[in-house]
Amino acid sequence: MTGDARDYVRISDEGEPRTFRFCPECGATVYYVLESAPDVIAVPVGAFADPAFPEPHVSVWERRKHGWVLPPTRVEHVS
Repeated sequence: MTGDARDYVRISDEGEPRTFRFCPECGATVYYVLESAPDVIAVPVGAFADPAFPEPHVSVWERRKHGWVLPPTRVEHVS
């Protein structure tokens, strides 16, 4: 990894710690890791500035989304 990052740990609804690494300058989440899968790094799609990035196939945690967020209709919806 290049540059500075800060950690923020939150506990999931299932009680598992999730460590988010974010940019201390702009606050954007760069990646996060799950305690149950420490060798896997999850990168939020929003971290990519590519307008041609493929749309998702699955939408999760919709019940927590902001009211103005409209998930794609052609995806699997998992609450």
